[in-house]
Amino acid sequence: MAESFDENRPNTRPVPIVDHPAHTNLSGRVAAIIVTFNRLGKLPKTIETVLAQSYGCDWVVIVNNNSTDGTRGYLDDLNDPRLRVLHLDENLGGAGGFEHGMAYGYNLGADYVWVMDDDCYPESSALEILLDQRDRASQALGYDVPFACSLVKFIDGSLCEMNNPITTWDWPRAYLDGLNSFKVAECTFVSVLIPRWAIEEVGLPLGEYFIWFDDKEFTKRLEGHFGAGIIALESQVVHDMGVNAGVNYRQVDESNIWKFEKGARNQGSFLIHYRGRIPYALYCLRIFREMREGKVARPVRRRMYKALKESWKFNPKPRFAQDPRYALGQ
Repeated sequence: MAESFDENRPNTRPVPIVDHPAHTNLSGRVAAIIVTFNRLGKLPKTIETVLAQSYGCDWVVIVNNNSTDGTRGYLDDLNDPRLRVLHLDENLGGAGGFEHGMAYGYNLGADYVWVMDDDCYPESSALEILLDQRDRASQALGYDVPFACSLVKFIDGSLCEMNNPITTWDWPRAYLDGLNSFKVAECTFVSVLIPRWAIEEVGLPLGEYFIWFDDKEFTKRLEGHFGAGIIALESQVVHDMGVNAGVNYRQVDESNIWKFEKGARNQGSFLIHYRGRIPYALYCLRIFREMREGKVARPVRRRMYKALKESWKFNPKPRFAQDPRYALGQ
């Protein structure tokens, strides 16, 4: 969910500085994590482009969210030794899929997980550049960079509106140190590289979110613990989504309300519990204003109000990959 709130400003907290970052490892083992649900028309291309990376993945973990379109049979017929297929018994949404997939990659022994949707097509050098830029940024910035994301394009080559990361107040710092990267505070799970040590220390995405804002919450959690991530501008992927548009509360209707409800509940929960009442109130006002401007039907508006009210009591906590529920083979 491509949302934003107040970014960090100068002197709001100390930046962690070390002479030699302890965790950098350009030659580490990588588990790509692809979460899929009923996208058999696009999933094969995602798998093909991930397997064709110039820096080869050690594992490609495909989390099948109980698809009903033949995905299970297709995946079971694949025979590349790098593939690991995790069939879930129910659809846990993107959030639950990434929770289980990242835990699976961690328990395989991966030094990095590289997460993406099932309609993401990375260029052949996307992973290699992410690894290189994260390593170089850690050295240049003086702290272990906790995540690195790709530049996400729409199918026509334009910027993918849904997947534009939020930069920090000092976003050019890495660029001025000679990298082709900017500092970011949050991003979406469309080609994001995350080191093992970060998952070990802060846990997994919040599966209870089901869909929307799980990626934003997770990367903001990383940024809060370790410092900003980066967007590596030369690491590029195509997101083959239907319409190139961000989140717009003017367009909520009966057909998509289920997504917007979860997004409002999730982001509202994050704001009220971790940012305070004023950011939460401003977020609510934005939703109210946009729905009014879009002449959203009153029954739909009432469901959104209910979702925002629910966010006060909704406050899931992260689980960790060492939890027995994620043991390989379970």
